[in-house]
Amino acid sequence: MAENVSEKKIILIVDDTEINRGILKEMFIQDYDVLEAENGRRALEIIAAKKDKLAAVLLDIIMPEMDGFRLLDELSKHKIPSRIPILMITSDTSADAERKSYEKGATDVIHKPFDAFVVSNKVKKAVELFESKTELEKKVADQTRVLKKQFLVLKKQEERLRETNSRIIDTICTIVEFRNLESGYHLKRIKGFVQILANVAMRNYPEYGLTPHKIEVITNASAMHDIGKITVPDSILLKPGRLNADEFDIMKSHTTRGCEIVKMLADLQDKEYLEISYDICRHHHEKYDGKGYPDGLKGEEISIAAQLTSLADVYDALVSDRVYKSAFSPAKAYEMIKNGESGIFSTKMLACFDIARPDMEAMVARTKAEENANIAAGGSGQMSN
Repeated sequence: MAENVSEKKIILIVDDTEINRGILKEMFIQDYDVLEAENGRRALEIIAAKKDKLAAVLLDIIMPEMDGFRLLDELSKHKIPSRIPILMITSDTSADAERKSYEKGATDVIHKPFDAFVVSNKVKKAVELFESKTELEKKVADQTRVLKKQFLVLKKQEERLRETNSRIIDTICTIVEFRNLESGYHLKRIKGFVQILANVAMRNYPEYGLTPHKIEVITNASAMHDIGKITVPDSILLKPGRLNADEFDIMKSHTTRGCEIVKMLADLQDKEYLEISYDICRHHHEKYDGKGYPDGLKGEEISIAAQLTSLADVYDALVSDRVYKSAFSPAKAYEMIKNGESGIFSTKMLACFDIARPDMEAMVARTKAEENANIAAGGSGQMSN
């Protein structure tokens, strides 16, 4: 039974002198199939047909019709020298000839008259180098495909985990609102108002550095704004009348206590989300004139996330029924905010409010209609999951 012999790689010798081709062919005939071309144009045809099997090309510089440098230029257009070693053949031993060869993409230079040992070693090393490079590139490509697949799996797992964690946090925040006798629509409106205002701010005030990603994070984090109210006693949280000074101090503590709770939830969300949640919890009652709490921040010391959540929270408080008041109409709420009756906001925030007003009023109407329909159907006014 005949023994299987692997197909030999090909070496192409391009030289217009037949005797030179013969000498070079004898050096490689035992290890390679050797093809010959007497000029550059014929070499182009062979390379186009055999490029996947070529181990190396030995290319004479001085030839009729198309010399070696012109052929090398043509091959470079198709990035052949990066895939197949090209060794230039020349009798010119000057540094300029070698430099020009390397600049045009040649792997090495072979000088005439030929030294069989030197030529064989140069070709052997060039072939081995390119084979190693090809094998390495293949391994890298294979590993990249595996890593990309693993990355996509991990990304999907991360997205599912983030969604689960977000639902957990939203549930915790909703429980706080239930205790505060708020409907689940309060959080829905807060997040909706923040998103609407943030998109207006992104379009009109690039100095805030808002992006779609950052808006998404701020919108989700805004649900955490009142989580600290879970620590406020019912006697204060649900008091229908005005709070006295001591009671108000306890109520104000929901900002700092909320920050403590955010820290406890550190394992449920990523660093960016937690930092913005912390900031919103602590600073959503700060006012632009410095008369807010707990830190008395003033002006642009207040982050854009806290400013957006503050305006959204005030607006929703005005258009909603609370234990201490009935809901104002959206028009009246707009007027009160613009007049500074509910605290001072920046001129930029108020300009965003002007632009966002129709969308915010539409959200109020839509969520209240849903809430009323839910109550009429026998629900409690809370949103179903």
